[in-house]
Amino acid sequence: MTISPPSTLVQEMSSMDSEKKYITIEELEKHNKPDDLWISVQGKVYNVTQWSKVHPGGEVALLNMGGQDVTDAFIAFHPSTIWRRLETFFNGYYIKDYKVSDVSKDYRKLASELVKAGMFENKAALLGFSWIQVAYLGHDSGHYQAMTTQGWNKMAGILIGNCITGISIAWWKWTHNAHHIACNSLDYDPDLQHLPMLAVSDTFFWSITSKFYERKLTFDRVAKFFISYQHLTYYPVMCVARVNLYLQTLLLLCSKRKIADRGLNILGTLIFWTWFPLLVSCLPNWTERVMFVLVSFCVCAIQHVQFTLNHFAGDTYLGPPKGTNWFEKQSGGTINISCYPWMDWFYGGLQFQLEHHLFPRLPRAQLRSISPLVKELCKKHNMPYRSLSFYEANVTTLKTLKSAALQARGLLWEAVNTHG
Repeated sequence: MTISPPSTLVQEMSSMDSEKKYITIEELEKHNKPDDLWISVQGKVYNVTQWSKVHPGGEVALLNMGGQDVTDAFIAFHPSTIWRRLETFFNGYYIKDYKVSDVSKDYRKLASELVKAGMFENKAALLGFSWIQVAYLGHDSGHYQAMTTQGWNKMAGILIGNCITGISIAWWKWTHNAHHIACNSLDYDPDLQHLPMLAVSDTFFWSITSKFYERKLTFDRVAKFFISYQHLTYYPVMCVARVNLYLQTLLLLCSKRKIADRGLNILGTLIFWTWFPLLVSCLPNWTERVMFVLVSFCVCAIQHVQFTLNHFAGDTYLGPPKGTNWFEKQSGGTINISCYPWMDWFYGGLQFQLEHHLFPRLPRAQLRSISPLVKELCKKHNMPYRSLSFYEANVTTLKTLKSAALQARGLLWEAVNTHG
């Protein structure tokens, strides 16, 4: 038996509903500029124009999703306490005929169940003292997993990232959040934009424009040459990839770009470039000093390789991310690394790459437990759930790089034969 509410209550609810102001999705899409930035969460529209400039996750994340319904991404990146703050940006509008896809309904239901189960309450602990493990801790603090408050996570990120590894947490947040939002978009995801050394798709041969770096990714003769042999140079490049991270840190901190906590980031980076050279100088001769640095970089190459295995062979696309297909893009663009539970420490939890992308705030200790739920959801909606062994992932990545290399090589020889 169904109990109906009193008629007066029905009239009041109807009156309130009629007073709501509605806009269409098409109208929302017009507000996607830095000086006019709106988003929708669960059908309510928010003006985040001013907030984007001080957004803890960086301005890029909001700009990439501007003018869209971003409910799934918002759920993924924010704890429940942030919902109250979100209401301060409500501009009075609702989305007319707001609809939710079946996969989004299931994703939100799963997220709600994980919250109720208390899985987001557990925090990461120290797992090791090497750069690799420290970097994982820096990754955790950047996703606000390591400590209980935003402030302590910020300090942990600067200590771990800037002071210990020499890689700015400000640079990491700037690029990593953009990567999560625009997973495997060739022109929006900075983690795929490695010209002139690497290219995972022949789309880069057309010198596309990076929306992240706001510049053209020029595919010139130098890039053609390096990419023609990228499947052979891949591992050597990974051995010195850390040098690029140091360079990117310095370029960002010295740029005119607005950076949160610039002073603390600069101080932390100076601390690293004080203790690390002093440590190296303690070795007896230059041969041992050079070998010490090279070996430490080569060991870190294991981690750089892992990062690329998770995405280089995934599905790619051109264009901005869409908030309405959040789950689909994360599923298509990520590859998991299968391993035994006792090896979880080695991968820092990122072997469950899809689970991490869907729930970036979830502590790594919970990723294995939710893996069956994510796999079941992917099966239900006929979406890929790829989990390869470390060896298989390497083979697949090399095949992807070789395929692009052979295409680039064809262009190279054609250019040589044409121009002599």
